[in-house]
Amino acid sequence: MSDPIGTMPTVRTTCPYCGVGCGILATPDGAGGATVAGDPGHPSNVGRLCSKGAALGETLGLATRLLHPVVDGARTSWSTALDAVATRLTDVIARHGRESVAFYLSGQLLTEDYYVANKLAKGFIGTPHVDTNSRLCMASSVAGHRRSFGADVVPGSYEDLEQADLVVLVGSNAAWCHPVLFQRIAAARRSRGTRVIAIDPRRTATAEEADAHLAVAPGQDTVLFAHLLTQIADSAVLDRAFVAAHTTGFDETLARAREIAPSLAATAARTGLAESEVRDFVRAWCATERVVTVWSQGVNQSAQGTDKVTSIVACHLATGRIGRPGMGPLSFTGQPNAMGGREVGGLANMLAAHMGFSAVEVDRVRRFWTAPAMVTGEGLKAVDLFDAVADGRIRALWVMGTNPAVSLPRADAVRDALGRLDLLVVSDNVASNDTLSAGIGAAGIHIRLPAAAWGEKDGTVTNSERRISRQRPFLRLAGEAKPDWWILSRVAERLGHGVAFAWTSPAAIFREHAALSGFENDGARAFDISGLDDLDDAGYDALAPVQWPVRRGTRDGTARLFGDGGFVTADRRARFVPAAAPGLASAASPRFPLRLNTGRVRDQWHTMTRTGLSPRLGAHRPEPFVEVHPDDIARCGLRDGGFARAETAHGSAVLRVVATEIVRPGEIFAPIHWTAETSSYGRVGPLVQGATDPHSGQPEAKATPATLVPVPMRLAGFALSTAPLALPVGLWWARIAVAGGFAWTLAGDGPLAALVAAATALFPGCDRAELRDPARDVFRLAAFDDGRLAGALFVGPAAQVPRWETLAPLLGGPVASAARLSLLSGRAPDGSADCGPVVCACHSVGREAILAAIAAGADDASAIGAAVKAGTNCGSCIPELKRLLAEVPRVAA
Repeated sequence: MSDPIGTMPTVRTTCPYCGVGCGILATPDGAGGATVAGDPGHPSNVGRLCSKGAALGETLGLATRLLHPVVDGARTSWSTALDAVATRLTDVIARHGRESVAFYLSGQLLTEDYYVANKLAKGFIGTPHVDTNSRLCMASSVAGHRRSFGADVVPGSYEDLEQADLVVLVGSNAAWCHPVLFQRIAAARRSRGTRVIAIDPRRTATAEEADAHLAVAPGQDTVLFAHLLTQIADSAVLDRAFVAAHTTGFDETLARAREIAPSLAATAARTGLAESEVRDFVRAWCATERVVTVWSQGVNQSAQGTDKVTSIVACHLATGRIGRPGMGPLSFTGQPNAMGGREVGGLANMLAAHMGFSAVEVDRVRRFWTAPAMVTGEGLKAVDLFDAVADGRIRALWVMGTNPAVSLPRADAVRDALGRLDLLVVSDNVASNDTLSAGIGAAGIHIRLPAAAWGEKDGTVTNSERRISRQRPFLRLAGEAKPDWWILSRVAERLGHGVAFAWTSPAAIFREHAALSGFENDGARAFDISGLDDLDDAGYDALAPVQWPVRRGTRDGTARLFGDGGFVTADRRARFVPAAAPGLASAASPRFPLRLNTGRVRDQWHTMTRTGLSPRLGAHRPEPFVEVHPDDIARCGLRDGGFARAETAHGSAVLRVVATEIVRPGEIFAPIHWTAETSSYGRVGPLVQGATDPHSGQPEAKATPATLVPVPMRLAGFALSTAPLALPVGLWWARIAVAGGFAWTLAGDGPLAALVAAATALFPGCDRAELRDPARDVFRLAAFDDGRLAGALFVGPAAQVPRWETLAPLLGGPVASAARLSLLSGRAPDGSADCGPVVCACHSVGREAILAAIAAGADDASAIGAAVKAGTNCGSCIPELKRLLAEVPRVAA
């Protein structure tokens, strides 16, 4: 790219986080950074951004980037690295066969990257083993859509959330995980009285904001919706004409639903709900024609995820409430381009353009690609794929834009398996993560390829409502980084397939992708963007957000599907699908009496390679933790604020204990984000069981049998540094980004003297000020470089350590000699007060500032926002503001 891109004007692009697909206005600053704002012209977010999107500017930079190709630990040229990939792939195939090669992709890839990877693997290398981390978040929705509709189609639009009279959120903490969409729902509540019901075992921020919360027992969503179907069938709300004209399988599915939920009493008993809660839910759903049922990971990440999806869809089919304004089933996608990846065959059980593996479809794709080694059957899905890595069936693996050593179930086993490969290729934009570290353990097999990052990428993504948007570059490619499609194409060329991969731009790839979607498509395939296959480069660059299908001869999209039937099965009828009797993949036992639920926190994303760089995002929930009901705190001998070892049959982690009634007794929750690079013992992926849904292959991440064991921590503290630190071995720590450097929260149970001795190696060459009080277990050290605070280490009794937030703003700044003793006291030299833990990440507003606003008379969330701006951007902190409002009498007392 030419130099002027560094000073180019504001660019319209798309957010790289969740599947909402928010439009972004990015304005480069000419120095490698940019300011970021929501795009008011983008229909998905109309100018709004969540805390993560608003902080994107803080995540730009080169500090953590992989900037050059690396082969076997040595920096090399692109030509040498690409030769090495091609030569070693050829060698593995010659020795072990085509299916010994696998690709593991990511919803972070652009559609064009995904397309090239699938074409290379499934058409030219000849391996079906191409899967993606979207298997971990959306596969059950895909399977449910395909079983019910005949294709992976989301029927509705985000507009339906605003036009609905009832929105039911199932297993979706949208207030935290999809806050822009939740704010659209909240706006509908205010403007037109839309009711909201949250169905979730946890009382999440979403549940707190809902009109009703149904704390359904883990895995029992199918029972609730089976009961709803029986009540629909026994009432006038059943749309017999729609069922007769446009569906099949209703009687069989209804009979199974009556077996699963034979009565109101049985439904209440199995779901853990009161009979009145079930009755009120059924009445609300049946009495409201304009109802949208939303689901996300709480439904998908289940060993019965596909049945949950088809049970929800069945209720909409039975009432004909689908494909019309304000009604229908709607899945909220986890990753930014999970749907785009599905469009091009990014899952092991799909071919490009939403085709499957029938003989006709395989032949169609073969002919379109002129593919010499076209695969004819499905490949291994993610969990099975990494089992095949472990047992030697997969000998070469190319990982692109994801971190499976953290995110997959049984992550320790995955990390170990990576070290057994003959060849591991990792294309990523980060120089270090757990997956890269795992590969380094196997000598001579590790190839790292620097890929373009957000801000440099050029292509398209598709969001949860089928809307294709452009992701445009606004920064130069950093170092020697290259787009993923370019890397794959150059390897294909070296493998002898240059003619089929001779694209010179992502626009050319998009045109081929669009043409394949319309190839021999007589309307039997819903995914069709052939109306865009003749876009020239300028038209592609200017492409406005559009919802597929976009049929040939038009540039207009399609907001809703199936309102008048027209499903994409052979007979054009939707399928009612009988569900299996619901249960849990693994039973609790005396050894593992609890159920571990995993998920996200408000301000972090996946394994924190991007959000972990933002100081304001790290300040809200800075440590790996486990939520535990007070009853279980007492039963397990734990202490609120203390530590526990969470153990399952697969692994363990040491986590900060949070006592809360958000979770039900017998259930615990831990977030997924921390890695070996951001915490010493906080990786949760190793704990998660490997059980998968039989239809989707998606792993169960919401109900792993577990136990909690107290972990004593006599000492606690924090460290600050302008540069990375090698902390003493044996400490529990969690790393947090702060302005100018890093912070670590610390805990340990060893003797203070050993810690003090180990600390002598920290901050070499710096002036030091120390406070030692062995009798009280207190040690404090501040290091200065040319009069500036280079770092600090504060350790003391667990309940008496000052907050790291007080000193973090001083890091890297000048500290007068006379102020050093004040600093060692844990107070800012200027006497400024600690604002407390961050509550509003969008505006970096701390708890103390909010309490002060409440004390000054702010009596609701709007008044707090007017006083200190908290809650005025994405709104995801509003439930916490309301909790603080309720706490004021206790605080005052």
